[in-house]
Amino acid sequence: MEIKLGFGAVPKPQYIFVNKEGNHCWYRLEEDKQVPIEEKALTGIITGIECNKEVSTQYGLTYKTDLTIMAPIPHVIRSGRESYFSKSLLYGLNTLSEEELKKPLTIAVEPGDKTVVFCNIYNPETYQSVNFSWENHHNIKLDDIERAVSNKINNLNGSTGLSPTKSNQDNELFRELMDYSSKYIDTLQWQPIQGRKYLENKYGVTSRRQLTIEQLLEFTLFLAELSSSVSEPQEEAA
Repeated sequence: MEIKLGFGAVPKPQYIFVNKEGNHCWYRLEEDKQVPIEEKALTGIITGIECNKEVSTQYGLTYKTDLTIMAPIPHVIRSGRESYFSKSLLYGLNTLSEEELKKPLTIAVEPGDKTVVFCNIYNPETYQSVNFSWENHHNIKLDDIERAVSNKINNLNGSTGLSPTKSNQDNELFRELMDYSSKYIDTLQWQPIQGRKYLENKYGVTSRRQLTIEQLLEFTLFLAELSSSVSEPQEEAA
């Protein structure tokens, strides 16, 4: 993540809230006002989760699920603990292996009946959704699945996540991002001089290996967006 000197916004995570109103399923707060988010999906790397978190609101104490995702700045997706969104999020995450959780994932909202919002998780590289069984969700103990997902994600990031004590070259997450960015560079058919010029202008370095993990994530997401626009089919001329 590029650090900008001077005046600017307070460097804190951007909270995203789940709530179905009209055509929108989530929003952020600006000066205590709800600002709808039109996009239905957020892609990044999951760096933590807090389940059954006690939160004080104007209506009293309530319990939430907070998912932290780096995209490229930290975002926290907050949803009610007992909501369909939280439960489908947990079921999807519980299905994924540790190797899959290390890679970028797409968290998407899916509107249901009335005020219901479900969560779908996608692999942004293959466009495949994470499949899980929803039929027996009433019989699954929420405490158990919260504990399982929390242990998997938080233990994983505690050992291989954004740790300042590990060099980039020894960090598995860094290597994964290098592989992803290389694929996108090949898709874009960038020449080495193009990449160096962009890195120099944006980050003041000449190689991806000189980037921090946050910067490499930002660069990889930038390449992914460019690649998707390049691969979109062109409209036929009339």
